[in-house]
Amino acid sequence: MKIAVAGTGYVGLVTGVCLAEMGNEVTCLDTQEAKITMLKSGKSPIYEPGLESLLANNLVKGRLHFTTNPQSAYTNAEIIFIAVGTPEQNDGAANLEHIYAVANSIAQSIKNDVIVCTKSTVPVGTSEQIKQIIDRNKPSYLKVEVVSTPEFLREGSAILDFFHGDRIVIGADNERAANIAEQIFLPLKIPIMKTDTRSAEMIKYASNAFLATKISFINEIASICDKVGANIDEVAYGIGTDHRIGPYFLQAGIGYGGSCFPKDTKALIQLAGNVEHQFDLLKAVINVNNHQQSLLVKKAKESVGSLKGKKVALLGLAFKPDTDDVREAASLTLVKDLLVEGATVIGYDPVAIQNAKRIIGNSIEYTTDILSALFDADLALIATEWDQIKHISLDMFCLYMKKPFLVDGRNCYSLNEIQKYPITYFSIGRPPIIKETQKSH
Repeated sequence: MKIAVAGTGYVGLVTGVCLAEMGNEVTCLDTQEAKITMLKSGKSPIYEPGLESLLANNLVKGRLHFTTNPQSAYTNAEIIFIAVGTPEQNDGAANLEHIYAVANSIAQSIKNDVIVCTKSTVPVGTSEQIKQIIDRNKPSYLKVEVVSTPEFLREGSAILDFFHGDRIVIGADNERAANIAEQIFLPLKIPIMKTDTRSAEMIKYASNAFLATKISFINEIASICDKVGANIDEVAYGIGTDHRIGPYFLQAGIGYGGSCFPKDTKALIQLAGNVEHQFDLLKAVINVNNHQQSLLVKKAKESVGSLKGKKVALLGLAFKPDTDDVREAASLTLVKDLLVEGATVIGYDPVAIQNAKRIIGNSIEYTTDILSALFDADLALIATEWDQIKHISLDMFCLYMKKPFLVDGRNCYSLNEIQKYPITYFSIGRPPIIKETQKSH
């Protein structure tokens, strides 16, 4: 099938590459010349495990193409996926400027009947707006249907999720359009749910909001565990074995980040407000998360006193492991808080330093060597649960730091293992391990 993908950001590029891997002829469109040049050379502008090899393989096989020309992308396409960004506006609502621009471009470029599938996360009713824009501007003899096919890809495991996802949602108000869209995904042998466009759009927002709610809930329980002497690992396991609850997204930490949960929760609150519904629960979820991101600095201050002049190793800059995405990452809040406290910060991350530098600038040092980060540090804060951090020998904290003082925002290490070392250790929702008096005034 001949497919066009509008947008080569995270969703668009993964979608385009994976569709090509399935045997389709795919043309990906983007307005950024430098990005398209890079992609044509077989290099990915984003870090995602397995993506670059699939990209290069499908370029060689002639199934994958990149262009900045809408006519080249859309003219002969049978299916067009819209995967452009919908960034957050000041009021929390999704900015649909790029969506509308793509809709206009499709209308002016197509030469055949086409199915347009919306991959971007958009407010309920957007698919109808896209169809109206295209119908107003396309040649009258052409027929265009718009389908909502929300994405459920997790950064760091997007290739796996594309080929082995839990479900595919197809929202259409036309049965023929739904059936054509279904044909693309049938080879994946993933359960397919068909519904109307508005319900499909709502499914995406509701899914992310529910997962964010689980994260904030377990973090609130962790805060209570801190105060009553319980262990959040045991509590999470105990409730997660209940099949009605399940074990997923019950890992206490310093909150969620990235390009989806923060943006989508705010957009859903705005959407609810537009129909005069006060979404108090989701507002609380966001408030809990905002507080959680500053928790490590608070724990450090309570334990060692003033951070002024202290060298802090910040371990992890990406919002989660296996990605270079730092959007809404806890590390950004931690850097800001640490600098306000007068600390000197060195940030470690295996892949996200360049993206972090664009936001943080030169106010901190950076390194891809974890031992360089730990060298002569007064304390270490863990913000991202990279394997390189989780699997480091705990001896390294003892050998390289001035004193091994660790505040773990992702509960990377078992308390039993930490007990074997002379490390003072604070984590989230678990009893602290204090090996000697560290507090100074």
